[in-house]
Amino acid sequence: VDELRAIARTEVEKARKSNDRIIFGFGHSSVAEHAAFNIDVIGVSRYAVEEIQKFRLLAFTEKSQRYILLEDDFVVPEEIKKSGLENLFTSTIKSQNACYHRLFEKLRPWVFEQNAELAVSKKTHGTLEGWAKEDARYIVSLATEAQMGMTISARNLEHVISRCASNPVAEVREYGEKLFAAIKDVAPSLVKYTDASEYNVKTRQALDSSAEEVFAELGHLSPSPPAHTERDVSLVDATPEADILLATALLHSASSRTIEECRSAARAMGEEERTRFIAETFRHMKGHDSVLREFENVRCVFEITLSAACFGQLKRHRMATMNTQPYDPALGVTTPLAITAAGAEGDFMGVVEETNAAFNKIAERAPLAAPYVLTNAHRRRVLFTANARELYHISRLREDPHAQWDVREISASMLRLAKKEMPATMQFAVGK
Repeated sequence: VDELRAIARTEVEKARKSNDRIIFGFGHSSVAEHAAFNIDVIGVSRYAVEEIQKFRLLAFTEKSQRYILLEDDFVVPEEIKKSGLENLFTSTIKSQNACYHRLFEKLRPWVFEQNAELAVSKKTHGTLEGWAKEDARYIVSLATEAQMGMTISARNLEHVISRCASNPVAEVREYGEKLFAAIKDVAPSLVKYTDASEYNVKTRQALDSSAEEVFAELGHLSPSPPAHTERDVSLVDATPEADILLATALLHSASSRTIEECRSAARAMGEEERTRFIAETFRHMKGHDSVLREFENVRCVFEITLSAACFGQLKRHRMATMNTQPYDPALGVTTPLAITAAGAEGDFMGVVEETNAAFNKIAERAPLAAPYVLTNAHRRRVLFTANARELYHISRLREDPHAQWDVREISASMLRLAKKEMPATMQFAVGK
């Protein structure tokens, strides 16, 4: 392979023809995964970032908006400009940003007062100020500019560009165009099918229409209660007899027995014996180790109602499956407890009401762009499916005391519900 690489470097055009034949002619598209690109993405909106980071096999490092002091840097969507509501949009965003600075000025002394022992040392002042900024940003809009570094293979780059071209939001389509422009001369033989696909353009539209017809035909329905619920998290489905299935998978990997024999043995174990058997897989684990892959055989499905701020962190768990509903002001907002305790809730909610009024007006003329004006506090519903291995990763990262409070609370609820359904499987799911 080293000799072939040396030849390819001296005969680039010949290598490109070979790429085209092998990747697109023979269909060996995995070859394109060897070509990787590091790309800087600057000046996109927080709202567009949610679409950009939907893709699973990419690496992102996003500039955090939790610990910096934000200014008036925001995106005005093309749809807003065409709707004639740019003044309303801009004035609402500026009102939110002004509130953000007022909240920070109130939260900063409150945070220092609540953490007097930490405040003694100047070394911790940056951390304490960060906590105040973190909660103040709940009033900042999804139009706020963001930036990130991204690493992506050529195979996935083609997929991303095509999906972006199919997106109904103008900013996302523009991002796809700029992404293609950045790499087309570097790797013309690796990224070829970048146009919008009929499947991606029309399938969601058709599904929306079909769903409306289903609900109209069925009329009033009595909701089916979830298995377990805790505040904003409901466990709506889980692998039946998950502890038995996990024990079965572990026995299968550790023996030469058939799956039927392993299942019989797992069933024959008592609950305590099965719990001890599963616990053995953790005996030699250190903080950086992942649980065994057998844990991927069992999973939980949750419906979560969460803030945009919280979703911004949960969406990074791309090995999970997330299906989202649009942001909906009818779901209310997540108000940080610090804002209430610091006496700033009235100011906060006043700007939320102003935002909701602007959202409703924009939704009449430019429905695709209306979510841009919503804040980090606004909420949406997410159907979140994760196997037990990923739930352990979520627990380790998000239940840790250093995790942000919003995602920590949501994650803790998810893990408590999962433990009710599969106690032996989840027995060691804790923060770092």
